[in-house]
Amino acid sequence: MIEVIFERTGLPEDVLQVKESPAPEPKPHEVQIEVKARNINPSDLMFIQGRYGIQPNLPSSAGFEAAGIVSKSDAEGRVPIGTRVMFTAQGTSMGTWREYITLPAKQVIPMPDEMPFEVGCQAFVNPVTAVAMVNQSALKEGEWLLLTAGASAFGKFAIQVAKSKGIRVACTVRHDEQKKYLTDLGADLVVNTEKEDLRKVITEVTEVGVTAVFDAVGGELGAKALTCIKQLGTMYVFGVLSLENMSLNTGMMIFKEVKIEGFWLSSLLQRISSEERAKLYKETQAFLMKDDSKAEVAEKFPLSEIKAAIAAYNKPGRNGKILLVS
Repeated sequence: MIEVIFERTGLPEDVLQVKESPAPEPKPHEVQIEVKARNINPSDLMFIQGRYGIQPNLPSSAGFEAAGIVSKSDAEGRVPIGTRVMFTAQGTSMGTWREYITLPAKQVIPMPDEMPFEVGCQAFVNPVTAVAMVNQSALKEGEWLLLTAGASAFGKFAIQVAKSKGIRVACTVRHDEQKKYLTDLGADLVVNTEKEDLRKVITEVTEVGVTAVFDAVGGELGAKALTCIKQLGTMYVFGVLSLENMSLNTGMMIFKEVKIEGFWLSSLLQRISSEERAKLYKETQAFLMKDDSKAEVAEKFPLSEIKAAIAAYNKPGRNGKILLVS
């Protein structure tokens, strides 16, 4: 089989390589999956650079999220051959950027028959995170949520999830052409932080500020977003796309009684019960199967063209996911 690996950490375009390897054989509690589609997430690229919360055991394969078909069942037959599944390889010794993978049977999630692999491979990390974070924020109808990196895959899902609950959404972008796109998706306010003063615009529109911020960027933008929170509001930090730490306005945190909380999906899924996980997955799948839900794809590449896929991922102003397909 073909797989994408790296023998040292670094920029993906520099360290990733394609190689032929034997297909892995499942242990009794595992299934073997023929992987059909994988998406490229920021967490994948940070992992390859050694900047993620989980460190690679070199040489390492890459990729956290995918969808495919079970090609060999587990010993108990819990997940039969031919079952269409979505899954994450985060926390395992294998990545998804390969033609076959083995995973514990309890770790894979059966997909609805009508869900395409191109959607299924996006149906875990970003949509589940969006649903889980909106639920955790406990935002009420009419309250304001600010998303940094609004045009990211997570941002687009979070806009849709929040709007389905009557939450008003503001988000940041760096390109004017993304404004109409996100407004059409449901955003109430889109701010180009390359040209506009974020705090000034947020204050003018919301008057008192936003109730919550979901920050994926950190650095200077994260610090600016923090100033947009109203009294007793909360910032949820789940990414650091800028690769820079955020400076904190201590006085504002004291006098506004603002809270900052970290959010990591892997940790949440380990912490909650199996019943709560099942409920979260069911809610996410129901959201994805709605007629007006959008899980867009920009371009698709075979595994053998991983360098071209990374170049497409890095294009500024891109709308939609970059997928690796078989």
